[in-house]
Amino acid sequence: MNKPRLCFTLLYANGMFHLSRNFKLQAVGDLSWLIDNYEFESIARSIDELIILNVDKGEVNWQEFVSVVHKITTQCFMPVAIGGGIRSIDHAQILFANGADKIVLNSVYFEDPELVTLLVENFGAQSIIASLDFMSEEGCEGEVFINCGQKKTSLTISDALKIVVRVGAGEVYLTSIDRDGTGMGYDLMAIERAYNLCDLPLIASGGADTYDRLAEGIRSGFVSAVSTSHLFNFMGSGLRDARNELINDGIGLSSWSFEELENAG
Repeated sequence: MNKPRLCFTLLYANGMFHLSRNFKLQAVGDLSWLIDNYEFESIARSIDELIILNVDKGEVNWQEFVSVVHKITTQCFMPVAIGGGIRSIDHAQILFANGADKIVLNSVYFEDPELVTLLVENFGAQSIIASLDFMSEEGCEGEVFINCGQKKTSLTISDALKIVVRVGAGEVYLTSIDRDGTGMGYDLMAIERAYNLCDLPLIASGGADTYDRLAEGIRSGFVSAVSTSHLFNFMGSGLRDARNELINDGIGLSSWSFEELENAG
């Protein structure tokens, strides 16, 4: 069995990195702020994967986004997944050329599945993460939203997963809009439903802002990875401390030396 993974997600829009609560964004700082407050060599020791998502609700400024991505990835020694606004093979090629190990796709699964098929054929399903954003009502299955949570699809999580599996993906990144930024923990009922419906590895997102919430997600047994995007709670040594807490609590995350990471990079 593969070891569970700890991921950190950066949310980027309009030149700034953001906190998010129920998909409502709060700008925190630009790239200079990020570099000043997050020591990337330390992050490399602390997480298994970095995810960078452009969550701009308007048209993506690709030149600006790619420039920021390139500057971040040149300092990273861990795998990087990048997404947001990918609408062509050229977009994907640009991200792979600028440090992406995987790309993250959301709306195109439902608006342009033929493009996803082409991306799978060109880059392989293992390099693609399907991102599903959903809202749940008590006792009901979650409904999937696209376009940064702005548009209902009328699809349940079950419906959306069938499309993802048919079209192709290497894993699924599940984000609860209801839990996003609340610290209430992951929507484990929805994640369990996805786990029972789909053989693809799952990444839990939305609701974890402390190490114990991350631990809760891993211990559920439904996910291969957990992610947090809370910028303030994991500044400085926050990510390193969270990883150490998880390991000390008996969660079998991978361990490595920084030299091993540097050689791998």
